[in-house]
Formats: sequence, C-alpha cells, structure tokens
Amino acid sequence: MSGETDLQKLLASMTPQLYPEVYVFATLPPGTALPEGLEPVMRFIEREGTTLILAESQAKAAGLAGTFRSRMITLDIHSSLEAVGFLAAITTRLAAAGMGVNPVSAFYHDHLFVPAERAEEALAILRGLAAENGPGFSA
Repeated sequence: MSGETDLQKLLASMTPQLYPEVYVFATLPPGTALPEGLEPVMRFIEREGTTLILAESQAKAAGLAGTFRSRMITLDIHSSLEAVGFLAAITTRLAAAGMGVNPVSAFYHDHLFVPAERAEEALAILRGLAAENGPGFSA
C-alpha cells in the first residue's frame, strides 16, 4: 500500500470530493490539553502551540477563535507520500486563480482546505486539471 507516484496518473485519476462542513484553523498554547468533545480532522504540534483544523461549529462551542473559514476537498486517490509534484501542480493552478490553499497530506490521501466561499470554484479547477491529464493526454 505504497500509493501512486506517477504525476500524470495522480492528476488524471484524482477525484476531488468536496465536504459540506466549514472548517477553521485554531491554536492552543503549548502544553494545553485538547478540550473535551473536540474531534479535529488534524492536530499538529509546533513549539509555539498546537494547530487544530476542526469544524467551525466545534471551535465556537469550545470558545476557540478560528481563522481561515474553509471547506475540505479530499483528492480521492491513494497518493504516495513520496510522490513528486502532485501538490505543486495543484497549488500552482489554484494560485493562478488567486486562491489560497492549505494542503494536508495524510497516509492515504491529500486534502485541501480552500476558502469556503470559493470551494465550488476550486472543485471545478481541480476537475479541469484532472481532465487535462486524462485519456488522450500527450506530453
């Protein structure tokens, strides 16, 4: 289960899935326990504090200030953690549209957190990128 490494196959085969929830990024000071009841989709510990990506409703309920209201798009292909250029191609295309994105790579998939109000546009861009690399593509 090492995942795909071929860039063209990754781009052509990714099936972006947009989730309905609105997520935010929040932080906890160093050494602070995760508030009870929170189920972040990501937790990353840095020396300055712990970053959480969680549903906006959970952040509000826990009294956490969230930033970057976003929607999550999962690229539904098992990409290798050693794949070269996959996220670069995607983030470059979104940047060309003037869109910020926060990518997260997990073991099986890559996930993109895009501005909530531009999520459908991001989805269309990703589908277009997949189609450009699909059947009939010639390098």
